[in-house]
Amino acid sequence: MPFIPHTEEETREMLDAIGADSIDELFDEIPHNLRCGDLATLGPGLWEQEISQLMQEKARSDGQPLCFIGAGAYDHHVPAAVWQLATRGEFYTAYTPYQAEASQGTLQLLYEYQSMMTELMAMEVSNASLYDGASALAEAVLMAVRAHRKSKSRRILLPRSLHPHYRATVHTLVKNQGIELVELAYDGSTGQIDQNDLEKYSNEDFAALVIPQPNFFGVLEDTDWLTSWAHDNGMLAIGVVNPLLMSILAPPGTWAETGVDIACGDGQPLGAPLSSGGPYFGFMCCTQKLVRQMPGRIIGRTVDLDGKQGFALTLQAREQHIRRSKATSNICTNQGLMVTAATIHMSLMGADGLARVARKCHRNLNLLKEKLTGLGEIELLFSGPAFHETVLRLPLEAKRVLRTLAAHNVLGGYDLSHHYPELGDNALLVCATENRSAQDMDKYRLKMEQVLASRRQGACATMAKFD
Repeated sequence: MPFIPHTEEETREMLDAIGADSIDELFDEIPHNLRCGDLATLGPGLWEQEISQLMQEKARSDGQPLCFIGAGAYDHHVPAAVWQLATRGEFYTAYTPYQAEASQGTLQLLYEYQSMMTELMAMEVSNASLYDGASALAEAVLMAVRAHRKSKSRRILLPRSLHPHYRATVHTLVKNQGIELVELAYDGSTGQIDQNDLEKYSNEDFAALVIPQPNFFGVLEDTDWLTSWAHDNGMLAIGVVNPLLMSILAPPGTWAETGVDIACGDGQPLGAPLSSGGPYFGFMCCTQKLVRQMPGRIIGRTVDLDGKQGFALTLQAREQHIRRSKATSNICTNQGLMVTAATIHMSLMGADGLARVARKCHRNLNLLKEKLTGLGEIELLFSGPAFHETVLRLPLEAKRVLRTLAAHNVLGGYDLSHHYPELGDNALLVCATENRSAQDMDKYRLKMEQVLASRRQGACATMAKFD
């Protein structure tokens, strides 16, 4: 229920009605020594994100941990207005807009979302969302195989530096459809796609090359070179991007001037809280020439016979209706509520707001790297430029460090040993968003320093207890 404060006139009218001189008089039975006084120690006013950070800090005193984990889901500030509006009844319970005449509000919102995503990605067309980022990539792979008329290949070049969950999801969805995923190596020095490994496939027939920006290590790829290479070798280019980063870097529709053919990713950074893993939503954009191969829904704007503006489903892939085996999509789920939140989030933030958040994330990551590598025993694993997160090499096993940090309410990062055993057991992926303050990073540095010190003193780091 919304809070609407009373005006001074309304307050005075109510006091007069009950015969009281002031609101304080209503509490005259409370002894003076129990009253809070004039709140002279109350500090200056804070803005919304600062209030949120203050309350999180208070909550952490009861055990809420500091989060330095990224790995595809990021702890961003979401303005309170986003979910205050998204959970209104007309949005919260809205179903798929089959009947345009009864769904104009939902259709308009989805149309606005598509318009924002095409502008953010510099692409010609956007659909109205998919299930999540991983399944969006799987749909992009299927779309590329169908749409590439000049190639008979059912092979896709997929970088090993792509998010491992994305790779696993793509494999699950295409493995029984005769599509081969060929893994590309990454450069052990820079963390980027190994161009020498890529050149081995110059004279072979592939349907598409997948280009992550950034990749799972947080490293930025040379997207212009990769897009040009794909097109020069007769392949479609699929960009898998962080939408927040596109507010400050060249969007996929401009890579190598020609742009990619398909852009996709996860919309979690656009107003979706972590929420123990979801729900999030996937987005997909493409060029106009591929639009009829695009899965999901596209909302169009038109006018009726009286010249009034109206919205309708312009393109809809509904697999249940007919010819399911030849459908353009395996999944028809539209994450409408999350897209609603993302649309409100982008509207409130604007292009400048998104860019400021992205820049602060980048500054915070650089500050975190300085603090941790300044301990002398931790070093950067990759030299490539990074955004949101980076990989560190620790002097001891990463899972032991993370276990100890977690015992002290610091979620220190993501252990890479399971998905990338070639990096050893001491490779740690760490992340810093705009929500991490300098004090947060100082606390992380202190706890990490204590873990390292306990090892030097011969103590068991896993069981170390700090003051």
